[in-house]
This record gives sequence, structure tokens and C-alpha cells, in this order.
Amino acid sequence: MKIYQVNKFFFDVIGSFFGILILWPLIFIGWLVASISTQSNGFFIQKRIGLGGREFNVIKLKTMKNTIGTVSSITALNESRITSVGRVLRKYKLDELPQLFNVVLGQMSFVGPRPDVAGYADKLNGKDRDILLLRPGITGAATIYFKNEEELLNSVDNPKIFNDNIIYPLKTKINLEYSHNATIKSDFDLIIQTVLNKSLYSKSIKPFSSASECINKLESYKC
Repeated sequence: MKIYQVNKFFFDVIGSFFGILILWPLIFIGWLVASISTQSNGFFIQKRIGLGGREFNVIKLKTMKNTIGTVSSITALNESRITSVGRVLRKYKLDELPQLFNVVLGQMSFVGPRPDVAGYADKLNGKDRDILLLRPGITGAATIYFKNEEELLNSVDNPKIFNDNIIYPLKTKINLEYSHNATIKSDFDLIIQTVLNKSLYSKSIKPFSSASECINKLESYKC
């Protein structure tokens, strides 16, 4: 496992460095259109929980307008705030590109659990806290499974309850499964699946398309 972690770290740093060199024009254009559409700084910076439970500032392209009042970390509850440009950025995951800077700084990895806000990461108990032994990732198995997360949340009566009782526990189980079986080869395959929607080495992950699929998958971990 230690050799894997060392190889993963060098893969992340070198890959993100060249990724920034190649993609900086796209990141700049994304920042510009996000700034115009939100009438504010096009970068969205938020405190998240990373390796070892330490906080860091995650960087994304801003897809929502600033509003006064309570803002939820659950996107479905902020639907009215998403700009038309933001919808495009979110659809093609372009809003995630600035996280290459988080990777090159060693705060994130290309592959791993998505970084949580404090209110959720604090709920991890027992073996579930093993997730905090990993650098959070731009993509991962749970990210692919929940590619349609916003649609799933919009399909249920109470998005917050469904997120807290089904989606978050299910992501935790998937991320734990990843942490116990991760290799450089599997990481590379998850990156390919994120970009091409198919696996080169194994069975492709099929994103959840309904709330019942999520519930059934969570139940399978209890068997």
C-alpha cells in the first residue's frame, strides 16, 4: 500500500502540472464566463475536509449566483441559483478543472473520495473514518456512480433526507471499497471511465438512474 501511495503522489503531482500547462486557457475562459454570468469572481473557493481530517480550500468554477440567506451544500436545494453557463459547466464537469491546482499542491488527488464539507465529514465513525486516510479526489468510483446525482435528488420528495440517509452512506461504502482495493491501474481506469464513460480493463460502472437503485445498492452492503 505504501508503494502505491508514493506512486500515486508522483502521478498526481506530475499529471496535474502538465494538466495545468495544457488546460490553463480553458480554465481561464471558464473563469471569465463564470465571472460574467455570476457577476462576481468566477472562482468558487470553499473549505473542505481533506487528508487526515484537515481543512483546505477547494477551488472550482462558480456556477451559482450569490444570494443572501442560507445556502445548502446540496445542489438540488440551490437549483434556482444555478446560472445557464453554470449548467453547461456542471454538465461537462468543467467546473472541476481548477482543482488541478489543489492536486499539484498535494491537497487532492486525481482519484479518491470527493472532499466533504465539515458537517458531513464529522459524521464519519469507526472504520468509515478510513476514508480520511486518502487524499480527496477530483473523480472516483462514487463520483461515477452518482454522475446523475442532481437528477436523483430532484426526483425525490425530500432531497436532504434522501441525501443524508441514502446517498451519503452509500458514497461512504463505495469509497471504503475503493480504499481497500485501489491500485494505480484501477485509478487510471477510473479516470478513463470519467472521460470516456467506459472501462479499459474491467466492467464499466453504470451510474445510478433512480432512487430505488441507490436504495438497493446500499442494502446490498448490509448483506
